[in-house]
Amino acid sequence: MKQDEPIVDMITRFTDIINGLKDFDRKFTNGELVSKMLRSLSEDWNSLRMLIENTKDVNTYPLEELYGTLMIYELNNVETKEKTRRSKEEMKEPSKKQIVLKSTNDEGSSNTNMSDEELDDLVLLVKKLRGF
Repeated sequence: MKQDEPIVDMITRFTDIINGLKDFDRKFTNGELVSKMLRSLSEDWNSLRMLIENTKDVNTYPLEELYGTLMIYELNNVETKEKTRRSKEEMKEPSKKQIVLKSTNDEGSSNTNMSDEELDDLVLLVKKLRGF
C-alpha cells in the first residue's frame, strides 16, 4: 500500500494484479487473497489487521467483506483524524494583536501629570484592546 493512498485505490490495484495473474492460470484461494490483502496494508492499518487476523478465520472470511471492513475503517479513521485536527485548532488561542504605546516626555513635563480624563481614556483603550 502506498503512503496516504485511499483504500479504494489499493483495492483496485490489488484486483488488477490478481486478475492479471489469473490470465497466466495462477489461481488463488480466498484465504490466500485475504492474507495477501492484509499483508499489503501499511502500518497505519496494523490495529485492524491484527483484529481481523485474531478474530476471523482468514480462510473463510469473504474478500468482499474484507473490502467493506477496510472502507468503513478508513472512513471512520479519516473522520477521527479530522475531529482531532479541529479540536487541536480550537484549543490554540487566537493570535492576539499587541499594541505598544510609546511614552514620550516633553522637556519640563512628566507622565505623572496626566489628567484624570486622559487616564480614563487610556484605561478604556487598554480594556478595549484586551476585549473586556
